[in-house]
Amino acid sequence: MNVTAIPRPSRDPHRHAAPQVFDYLRERIVNLQLPPGTVIARAELQQLFGFSSTPVRDALLRLQEESLVEIFPQHATVVSPIDLKLARQAQFLRRSIEHEAVRTLALMDDTERRSVVAPLETAIDIQAALLGRGDLEAFHVADRDFHRLFFEAVGVPDLWVLARRHAGHIDRIRRLHLPIPGKAEQVIADHRAIVAGIAAGNAAQAEAALRNHLSKSLAFTPDLRARWPAYFRD
Repeated sequence: MNVTAIPRPSRDPHRHAAPQVFDYLRERIVNLQLPPGTVIARAELQQLFGFSSTPVRDALLRLQEESLVEIFPQHATVVSPIDLKLARQAQFLRRSIEHEAVRTLALMDDTERRSVVAPLETAIDIQAALLGRGDLEAFHVADRDFHRLFFEAVGVPDLWVLARRHAGHIDRIRRLHLPIPGKAEQVIADHRAIVAGIAAGNAAQAEAALRNHLSKSLAFTPDLRARWPAYFRD
């Protein structure tokens, strides 16, 4: 598979070039349109985007900082394998922050909690509708949007940016896991359980539901690795 096999991106004249290349490639690495081992040629990217070499180089360097690509000078850039050590660290970071977030939300007064619960329930309804249409790509994005609401509701949106910066490897595991029969339905059930704890003002219930939810993809990793052994490294 090569980069030219993915859809041609649209260019935004109001954004700098390098972030456009970075965002486009990162999303396609995370959703496995560009799976581990894919060779990324800078010349192809320049042709694909219509940008000069500098923003393409800068975007690839940012991806390298997140360990999503490996750059071999004068040779090639390759999409990295899923690094299980980095995935575990990302899960630890995310779980730590979100535990505190759902606890904070559950301990709000009734009026504040209701104002938070309503958009969370709407986000779950959107996920259910996307699953009903069989749109797993949009479902995957909506899943992230649901969790982002926790960070925004407790006033720490910058920590969402931090968590996302470290999430590339665990997100690829989740994306591999998502098509397994029953997984998407379980995601929705887990989300409803988390929100039920928040709505009830029960911090322990909300935290336990979140802990259970965030543990599943890593727990399922041995099965995923057996299916796609070339995608992983320790």
